[in-house]
Formats: sequence, C-alpha cells, structure tokens
Amino acid sequence: MSAVVPTMGALHEGHLALVREGLKHADRVIVTIFVNPRQFAANEDLSRYPRDEESDMAKLADAGAHLVFAPRPGEIYPDGFATTVRVAGPAKAGLEDKFRPQFLDGVATIVAKLFIETGADFAIFGEKDYQQLVTVKQMAKDLDLPITVVSVPTVREESGLARSSRNEYLSKTERQQASAIYRVLVAAAEKIKAGERSSRATAAARRSLTTLGFRIDYVAVRNAETLAPLQSDDEPARVLAAAWLGTTRLIDNVPI
Repeated sequence: MSAVVPTMGALHEGHLALVREGLKHADRVIVTIFVNPRQFAANEDLSRYPRDEESDMAKLADAGAHLVFAPRPGEIYPDGFATTVRVAGPAKAGLEDKFRPQFLDGVATIVAKLFIETGADFAIFGEKDYQQLVTVKQMAKDLDLPITVVSVPTVREESGLARSSRNEYLSKTERQQASAIYRVLVAAAEKIKAGERSSRATAAARRSLTTLGFRIDYVAVRNAETLAPLQSDDEPARVLAAAWLGTTRLIDNVPI
C-alpha cells in the first residue's frame, strides 16, 4: 500500500505531519513537489513562490518519506497538453473560487494526474486549504478514482497561525498580527455554538479583522461537507476566511 502527499514544496511542519499520517496508512509514502502554474492567475505569486528543494529533501528524509516525485512543468504539461478537469459542487461555493476562479480547476487537474501517475492507495491533505480538500474528495468520488482521500487537522504555530509556505512573505510584525485571524474565527465559532446567528457572528468577525488591519475577501459559515450555505442548525459546519495582511493572502478555517 502507498500514500501520496501532494505539495508545492517550501515544506514546513504542516507538510511533515501529512507524511507522518501517510505512514499510518501505508507502507510507502510518496511526496510530490510541483509548483503548479495552472492554479495561479497572471497577477498571482507564481514567480516568487518560495522554493527550496535541497531543504525539502532533507526534511522529507528525516520524516520517513520513501520517494520524492518532483517533475518539471514540461513533464506535467508537455506541448499539446489540452485537457483540464473542471470542477463544480463545492468548488463553486463563492469562497476561493470567487477570488481565484482558475485555482480549483488547476488543482483538480494536477491532483488527478498525480493520483494516476503515482498509483497511490491513499492521498493525504491538510484541512487548512479546506475548499481544496472538499473539492479533491468530490473529484475522486465522481471520477471513481481508486484512492482514499485522508484529511489532517491544520498544523499551527504556537501563536495559532496556520502553517503555510506563504507565511515566509510576512514581516516579523505582520507574523505577530497574522495570528489574530485564528483567534477571531475561534471566537465566531464559539458564538455560533452558543446560539448566535451565523450572519451576526461573521459580521462581527469581519469588523474585528478589519480593525486589526486585514483586508477581507470573505468570512463565511458553510456546511462542512458540501460548502453550501447552512439550511439548519444541526449541520456539520465550518467558519472559513480569507484575508490579506499587507501583500500576503492568508486563509484559515475552524470547525463549529
């Protein structure tokens, strides 16, 4: 049995937690490193996305990964490549797709290729990129791909900030400020658990983040399985947010 951990490199403790989870499910863990150009828009950070392959290899060896697959763009998308996986359902929830319309189709295309190329039995994904996780699960189910998608809770810094390769963009001061997004989401989730209307709790969260210097893309409460708006109080739910601090876009989510 094998497990695959798809990554874009610039590995941190969150990625290594995925490797360790893979080792619980399979005899061999394959880690892919590929900065996928098809999930970046022209105005996004493809050219400056952090890359450190030598450090990544050392971290993966220490974590117990068995194989690293690090193809070049021309190997994944050779001349004449003409197929894209187009996703709907949770991928059209008005969250990441509203602000990054190319993102989830790009993710689905590369992930489908990696699932096929590695032949893995399990795929390990973190919950930080929650819409991505739900979309990949739906895609694997819809296309009858013979792989089980396993989710791992978000790994956080001591401050509560979700670990992300893009945290490297933050200045020291911004990194201290950035942890507020987690605290604000936890507060919103607790209010909703206590009976407050989700619209009121998310409005308060948006005000708090704006006061703290964030530029908000969204703060929303959605069904944890479909990402559809809630229809009842007894649905499994998540509070999800995306917001900018300076030039860095941060995403996070917490369960309710």
